[in-house]
Amino acid sequence: MGKGPSAFVDNAVIEVESGTGGSGSDAFRREKGVPRGGPAGGDGGRGGDVVLVGDPSLSSLLDYRYRRHYRAGRGGHGEGRNRTGRDGADRTLRVPLGTAVFDDDSGRLLGELTEAGQEVVVAKGGRGGRGNVRFVTASRQAPRRWEPGGEGAKLTLCLQLSLMADAGLVGEPNAGKSTFLSATTKARPKVADYAFTTLTPHLGVSELPGFRSLVMADLPGLIEGAHVNRGLGHRFLRHVERTRALAFVIPVDVEDPQQSLDGLRRELEAYSPALLSVPWVVLMTKTDLLAPGMPLPEVRAQGAAAVLGVSSVARRGLAEAVEALWTASRA
Repeated sequence: MGKGPSAFVDNAVIEVESGTGGSGSDAFRREKGVPRGGPAGGDGGRGGDVVLVGDPSLSSLLDYRYRRHYRAGRGGHGEGRNRTGRDGADRTLRVPLGTAVFDDDSGRLLGELTEAGQEVVVAKGGRGGRGNVRFVTASRQAPRRWEPGGEGAKLTLCLQLSLMADAGLVGEPNAGKSTFLSATTKARPKVADYAFTTLTPHLGVSELPGFRSLVMADLPGLIEGAHVNRGLGHRFLRHVERTRALAFVIPVDVEDPQQSLDGLRRELEAYSPALLSVPWVVLMTKTDLLAPGMPLPEVRAQGAAAVLGVSSVARRGLAEAVEALWTASRA
């Protein structure tokens, strides 16, 4: 995948290192009548943390594919006159909302960024070492003792992005998802008359009356066996998990619409049964292929919020479909 503004990357492995703390000082002040003038060594500053922050303006982990190493600042050493060393600068890494952070070695989940401005400290900076003034006792008035700063932490992180959208468009390859998205939003996904046109998810925002908006995700075509990682497999299905509503996109010219719908539902259930509890609608696409007055193909869709026909080419039924998706996403 080439680097560019439209490139989409939903996983990345990076290495991070927090800052080492500064060492304490063993300085002494000059004061008449006090042994060696008295201790005056300040503490070292703490090392900087590595912090991940959720940023709603980002939609991809692309930057982290081209740079893998990130380091926070180290703490300054303590100084005389009881002066504490400066703290190391934190290293802040901005990631899209919906990013989960894992320790790549253990697989442990360190946190998820789902809200704007949410922070996860993934590597804590080392503590600052104590200066000699901290070691004064009744029997030792002029200690030469001091502490080195604590080491920073080194981690390999796995970042996984799951798109956060109000509605996800689910369908078999070439079902008309991308065309529907381009007709209802300003998104411009690739559209062509062959299968697997969409290889990566695309987001689009549809504006509704009353200052409402609907964020839709055009997801790659789902094939039988995706739950066991066939086709785009888990990379596709991961993006379904965070959507608030689903639109099952079935073209009217498919050989068996009912079989297509049931197959899509089975794949989602096999991946995660919880997906069947997500509000859903059925969009019968490409209705411009039907003869005038010809009804939609019948499908049994018990539990669906709506079954609607749309033609993205003729721009029929689009407003009703977006409204139904908005309502379902707020259910």
